[in-house]
Amino acid sequence: MERSTIVRVHDGLHARPATRFVKLAKSFESDIELVKDDKSVSAKSSVKLMLLGVKENEEITVRATGADAIEAIEALIGYLENPRAGTEEESAGQTPRTDDRKIAGKRTGELASHGKLRGVAASEGVAIGPVYGFFPAEIKHENRPLAANEIADEVLRLKQAITTVQRRMDASLAETGLADSDRGIVAALKDIANDDELTGGAIAIVEGGVDAVSAVIGATSKIASDFATMDDPYLNARADDVNAVGRQICLALLGQEDVNLDAVAEGSILVADDIGAWDLARAPLKRIAGVICGHGGATSHVAIIARAHGIPAVLGLGRPVLDLKNAKTVALDGDSGEVFANPDAVVSSHFQAEIVKAEAEKRALTAYKDITPKRADGTVIEIAANIGSLEEIDAAKDAGAMGVGLFRTELLFMRHIHLPSEDLQAETYSSLAKAFAPFPVIVRTLDIGGDKPIAGVEFPDEENPFLGWRGIRMCLDRPDVFKPQLRALLRAAVHGNIKVMLPMISGVGEVQATRILIDECAKELAAEGRAFAHFDLGVMIETPAAVLVAPALAREVAFFSIGTNDLTQYIMAADRLNPVVAKLNDVTHPAVMAAIELTAKAGAEAGIMVGMCGEAAGRPDLIPAFIAMGLTELSMSPSSIQRAKKCVLDGFKTAQEVGL
Repeated sequence: MERSTIVRVHDGLHARPATRFVKLAKSFESDIELVKDDKSVSAKSSVKLMLLGVKENEEITVRATGADAIEAIEALIGYLENPRAGTEEESAGQTPRTDDRKIAGKRTGELASHGKLRGVAASEGVAIGPVYGFFPAEIKHENRPLAANEIADEVLRLKQAITTVQRRMDASLAETGLADSDRGIVAALKDIANDDELTGGAIAIVEGGVDAVSAVIGATSKIASDFATMDDPYLNARADDVNAVGRQICLALLGQEDVNLDAVAEGSILVADDIGAWDLARAPLKRIAGVICGHGGATSHVAIIARAHGIPAVLGLGRPVLDLKNAKTVALDGDSGEVFANPDAVVSSHFQAEIVKAEAEKRALTAYKDITPKRADGTVIEIAANIGSLEEIDAAKDAGAMGVGLFRTELLFMRHIHLPSEDLQAETYSSLAKAFAPFPVIVRTLDIGGDKPIAGVEFPDEENPFLGWRGIRMCLDRPDVFKPQLRALLRAAVHGNIKVMLPMISGVGEVQATRILIDECAKELAAEGRAFAHFDLGVMIETPAAVLVAPALAREVAFFSIGTNDLTQYIMAADRLNPVVAKLNDVTHPAVMAAIELTAKAGAEAGIMVGMCGEAAGRPDLIPAFIAMGLTELSMSPSSIQRAKKCVLDGFKTAQEVGL
């Protein structure tokens, strides 16, 4: 995405403003470019930026690609439009990120900068506690050439080490004490350890006459480097996973056990230069009050684990993390990305007050965790969770989710080197179903397009991927990708609570074509003697076409789920990632609300369930209106579930009080 503006910085981006601009750009994960007169440069290079010669009152375009692209563009445009940017008068000499502005005067924005470091805000919350340093020794290349008669034995030794690591991961997956959320991460690491790209690459290097340890380091480094150069932040983060698996294989080759976190003390802040998801997933997480890491970002597995377990985390701190090794106490703010080494009395008091406040708010809402909201006629209003991975299961269950209203399968596809196998998908969907039984679990089939590429699918270069070859359109054109997912879902449906919905539907024909594929898959599984069961099939209502043919669709499917994010952008003809037209992306616009009501009416007349899985589903100001329209399921981020239950319950009480 991109946005243009007129530069108001006094005298343009000369040395000091350019340096400050680059520092701000580097605080974001996204790839960011600055474009002037058809020439573009990285916004994270001071030299290139100054060579671009950006002057005051010139038009400039900021272009960003990545998970935090919107926030990056807003912050950088704000800098360019500030005449005092880069001057001494500019607040403390550093332009805050957008989310930092929101907490100014409320969180660490008012605290003294002494001892303050800044990283990536990866998991919300604040924490303060003693430092527990985790800095295992680096494994280095042996660079030992092999004689011709040594190669066969070295290959065998490498294969045995790979098998050892795979067995260790299998043992972890078999442990009953492993959280469902962490099980998905270990399974993903196991998939990497089984991948021929890694194991075959290492074996080939050994066969070329290099020792096994050096071969593993070389193979993992190449794959990790390939991931690191990709545009997608989720794929970038997989570089850490590849390195973590490579480390485990090297340790097995050396006959060593890796250091672990078993000795971490209650309430400690875990500080590490780099920590693998394998290590963190097996750690006594309930003892860890916070995580600070030199590597990683908001989409890394470490961040996902921290969020799933409610642990505040600041990652991507870089070399300064080494300065924390000898600190006794550290405070961190997972909302702003700020870290304080050996905080003084003022900072400590501030953090303690914030912790007390957050705990009080959390306790007040937990009273609604096990509430089952019902309408006056006894109809249950299901408050479910939107999740994208098994790592998020615990957070959803802890919040009181009544099942899953949207499981996004694209992350399962994006996080692996190759297209995920049918078996891996079946295992994932089955784990999800078992975790939430007897509540329903709605799995959305692959919703991927040119804006979110995956390995194994070649996407065309499209002017507007949101209007292009995505969702059900791509899947029906690629049965080699779609059928393994449908087979996996049929296999997982034996647990009884799996439902499936199709994204980007625009007509009945797409549903009918999908049913033909489902029938083919069922016949194949029956012929193979594999256990399977049929599932309820529903559709996402997110295109204007789907709204207009909703009565016809309702006769074909078991349920509707309204995706308000895309529905709003398509009805308003306004890209939801473009801040220039952000004001048009308003779900309360009469046209959008009318579309939701038309959908609900069509579903009610056909006697099918109508739910909602867009962000609007968790808005307290809109929930009463959605229920009044006839929606009986609302799915949202786990953090909004208890508040939504309270809203539903309070709404019913109000209706009863006024005699409705």
